[in-house]
Amino acid sequence: MAEVTKSRALLSEGLQTQGESGLYRCVNCGFCLNQCPTYIELGLETESPRGRLSLMKAMSEGRLELTKGVIGHLGLCLQCRACEAVCPSGVPFGRLMETARAGIVQHQPGSLGTRLVRSIVFQGLLPHPRRLALLATLLRFYQRSGLGWAMERTQVLRLLSPRLARMNEILPPLPGKPFSTDSRIVPSLGNKAQRKVAFFSGCVMSMIYAEVNEATLRVLSKNGCEVVVPREQVCCGALHVHSGERDIAKNMARRNIDAFMGAEIDTVVVNSAGCGALLKEYGVLLEDDPLYAHKARHFAGMVKDVTELLTPLPLEPGLGEIKKRVTYQDPCHLAHAQRISQEPRQILKSIPGIELVEMEDASLCCGAAGIYSITQSELSTRLLERKVRNIAATGVEVVVAPNPGCMLQLRLGLKRAGLNVRVAHLVELLDEAYARSTPTYPLKI
Repeated sequence: MAEVTKSRALLSEGLQTQGESGLYRCVNCGFCLNQCPTYIELGLETESPRGRLSLMKAMSEGRLELTKGVIGHLGLCLQCRACEAVCPSGVPFGRLMETARAGIVQHQPGSLGTRLVRSIVFQGLLPHPRRLALLATLLRFYQRSGLGWAMERTQVLRLLSPRLARMNEILPPLPGKPFSTDSRIVPSLGNKAQRKVAFFSGCVMSMIYAEVNEATLRVLSKNGCEVVVPREQVCCGALHVHSGERDIAKNMARRNIDAFMGAEIDTVVVNSAGCGALLKEYGVLLEDDPLYAHKARHFAGMVKDVTELLTPLPLEPGLGEIKKRVTYQDPCHLAHAQRISQEPRQILKSIPGIELVEMEDASLCCGAAGIYSITQSELSTRLLERKVRNIAATGVEVVVAPNPGCMLQLRLGLKRAGLNVRVAHLVELLDEAYARSTPTYPLKI
């Protein structure tokens, strides 16, 4: 009886927020089935959006207990939100799944070891930029000392923990230092700034892809932007929300809102699809907070993906030629959550010499999905192998994927397949194109 009570409580918060219609809008049309990566791969109704909605409804009505099986079916969801993009009834599946995950964490927190790891990662590490910078320093030493290579060659990590082995394999060579957010102001390269924007740097982007963040600043500056990088910004909280740690995510959202609202800007630019999707939903995340609800809605309205900002400008002239065959991988939280898919392609086509070759199922999830590639490595690998086959079929030299999780995942898959295909962020190609034709283009900002 206690379990049934817990199950009934599981979605209560979400139902109060979304209303009964949020959970009961599904009309079982099945449009979502052929868009859902887990259903496509496994062919099971329980691994489809429609099936998972049925499980959630049964739990909310007290007809189903919160068993390990149910948790497993919900846990296999990538939260890619491809189903939302095609749903004729407007089911807010992503938000409902986030609510379900939060309920699972509350009622089934897992073993002592699991709770300890979650506490270290979600509470002790991600909300603290200085600790992340220290971690990056330690990881750089680990890589450059040869320990990382030795661990991979000897398979020691695989014997100790398959998850640690996966993390070691997926980690690319780290930059010399992480991206700095020490209250930087980057002036426009033009005579006068046409707009003043703030840049959200992100935790993974700052640690692993510092050079992409620097390229983003240069491209924005080249295109008439004065860019502010607020010092007090922290991780967006996307990994927390997707893993059921909503309260921690709310605290981080408040910190980011305070950091950016004091910068006197009207646009917040982000180059990570996952970060951008959550930043645009801060208004939903904090809608019950009497002190921050209005500020959160205002902040969310200021957020733009970098391609969303650049596409209508148009781009400043002076793009040099890059003779490459390129394909584009749609990050889920850019294409499905933010509904941005044509803008990146338009920018790629504007670079002289680029031949854009569309791959099959470009918007199907690559299996990264935050920490999914670590927690659900088997299915993640199957999705990755499908994606790599599709990339290989195009015969391209570069695959563009403007999201850190996708970049890490695709690099791993291409490396395993022995394919010499570069994985790049879109702004990297823009940055290189400007540098090729403009002698005065800055190599550093």
